[in-house]
Amino acid sequence: MTRVSVRFFAGAAEAFGATETQVEGADTVAGLIESLAGADERLRMVLDQCSFFVDGEHSTALEKPLPEDGRIDVLPPFAGG
Repeated sequence: MTRVSVRFFAGAAEAFGATETQVEGADTVAGLIESLAGADERLRMVLDQCSFFVDGEHSTALEKPLPEDGRIDVLPPFAGG
């Protein structure tokens, strides 16, 4: 069973209600979203707009496999200038 550490930043942390958590059993980014959001539609909407970094590498594929003991960073969209 895959276990990963998840760190949330900015609005993603606010929507989740914490800056970090551990998730077991999610094998892909899509599975991670499902595990985190469950029936919480507000959180799901936020996560659907976020970028996911798997061990520091940007993941654009929802079916990207998650590594055992990996670190997933969840960043909401942001604007800079």
